[in-house]
This record gives sequence, structure tokens and C-alpha cells, in this order.
Amino acid sequence: MEKTIYDESNGLWYELRGDYYIPCLTVPAEEERPIGIWGQRHLQYIKAERKALYTELLITGRLNTYLADINEQATERMLLLTEQMAEREGVTEQLKAQDQMLWVQRMNNIRYRAMEIVNHDLIYA
Repeated sequence: MEKTIYDESNGLWYELRGDYYIPCLTVPAEEERPIGIWGQRHLQYIKAERKALYTELLITGRLNTYLADINEQATERMLLLTEQMAEREGVTEQLKAQDQMLWVQRMNNIRYRAMEIVNHDLIYA
């Protein structure tokens, strides 16, 4: 028996493994982009809750790009929300100079609320 054969009907190569011919499939290469905390959280979510999406992205070779895009969107949204909430609530550098502990409390509160919004809208959606 031949080690490899080509099937013209589907355009795939097959390799002999034991008594069976197994298709020679490869995942297309994708660019390496860093995946931050938001991308990692979304990865865990789609692995557990949206297995079809995870499998599709993995097979097509777009998983890393998808997660990097989600990470960038979440980071930008987090920064924008934090700035907007701080401005709306009057948390300024002047408050920071006057009462540092109050400023830290308010900024932590704003950051946690912004994090909840990002989690709800992007990461676990």
C-alpha cells in the first residue's frame, strides 16, 4: 500500500497510518499577537460555553487574531468608561491632591463598575 494518496474529488492528501488512510489536515498559520487578560478570560468563556465558536476559530486558524481583537476592544472600552465615569462624578486631579484616600476609593469603584460593564458586554456575551 502507498504511504500517501491524493483524492481528486475533494483535493485532500491522505497518509497511511496502520490500516487506515488519515487526511493530512493542517491549520493555516496566523499572525502572533499578544493576548492580554481580557482575551484570556474570553478564551475560557468560549471554551466552556460556546464550544462551536471555539472549534470554528481554532480550525480556521483565526483564534489568536479573534482573541487579540477582543482584548484590544475591551482595553479601549475600559479606559473610555473609566475616563467618562471619573469626569461625570468629579474625580479629578484636584481631588487627588486634596484627599488621596477618597480619590482612590472613588477610582476603584469606577474601575470595578467599568470592569463589570466590559465583562457583561464583551467578555461573557
